[in-house]
Amino acid sequence: MARKINDWTLYFTILMMTCFGLIMVYSTTSINAGFRGGYMEESFLRQFAAAAVSCLIFMFIKRQNYLLLKDPLWAFIPLGIVIALLPVAYLMDARAHRWIRLPFFQLQPSEFAKPALIVFVAYFLTRRLPAINSRYTLLPASFTLLVVAGVVLVSDLGTSIALVLPVIALLYVAGIRKRYLGMAAALAGIIIVASIIHKPYRLSRIVEFVDPDYQIIPTFDHYGWIKSRISTSNSTRDPGYQIRQAKIAIGSGGALGLGMMQGRQKLLYLPEAHTDCIYAVIGEELGLWGATAVLGGYFVIFWRGFRLFWLAREDFGRFLALGISLSLLVQALINISVVLGMAPAKGIPLPLISYGGSSLMSTLISLGILLSVSEDAQWIENAS
Repeated sequence: MARKINDWTLYFTILMMTCFGLIMVYSTTSINAGFRGGYMEESFLRQFAAAAVSCLIFMFIKRQNYLLLKDPLWAFIPLGIVIALLPVAYLMDARAHRWIRLPFFQLQPSEFAKPALIVFVAYFLTRRLPAINSRYTLLPASFTLLVVAGVVLVSDLGTSIALVLPVIALLYVAGIRKRYLGMAAALAGIIIVASIIHKPYRLSRIVEFVDPDYQIIPTFDHYGWIKSRISTSNSTRDPGYQIRQAKIAIGSGGALGLGMMQGRQKLLYLPEAHTDCIYAVIGEELGLWGATAVLGGYFVIFWRGFRLFWLAREDFGRFLALGISLSLLVQALINISVVLGMAPAKGIPLPLISYGGSSLMSTLISLGILLSVSEDAQWIENAS
């Protein structure tokens, strides 16, 4: 059997960003834990344990032939399990409706919907590629996407958007007619608007982003319906607080940063500093150069994945490579855009960096599949 060759650029980028994430989790959690009288290394050790298990899974998947996933069992069963677990999380987590809380860890099923959906869509498109615009292709694909995104949307709008965008890109690349994509985009827009209106805290975030001084909205909302709707929210009265603190953190870092562990905004000022806003801490402690290096890491992963889209020997590998690399980049750009104040506040973790075992594990599972495709494609490239 011929020896497979690793994509060392992709491999080391993944490992370096995972290790860097552990360092930043320690930086953002240790001091605050000490302030609260807790064990300073507790969150870091939890994340380290999740990273150790995730890396073992990552290495195992990397060594497998990705074509084993080109099977109805792997296409349907993982996605079915995720769909079954999402309502369980909704019922068990009375506040956020996202986590299944177990004695030793918390499971967030929506994170595992990302690799499961990409594998399913890649399998489905490969099977139906000759008849991609047939109703027998469009109806099952639309139904599956609506079910998964709809169930996630109930509790997590940001993750739902991160799920849908890569799938739409795959459908476009596969040759779906533009009018069908336009209809899908219009339907998605209606659903998103309805979900924002349904949840007052989501509406307040949009208003804070678009019209923080509340000067434009009264010109068309003559009866004050929007303001009245926002007032029913049980969340914080200042939805822009988190983004303002994130901007202060990034501005304080300047070009070179204040130094590792020297950030100030994480000291009970910046909410969710170890999860959604960890990029702001990176900007404060490592400055513009550190923040740019992290962003560059995501583009390296996307570049290697997009390259595989052209090198993979068959359609299934091509769709997997493009879907996984796009999914990672979309998540990263949404998180960074929120931190920089370029998008409304949304609770999406920074892949490989933010605290959260479910996010880290699902990301490394996806990247393990990507490396499996890479090893196969590189073997062919070198053999030719």
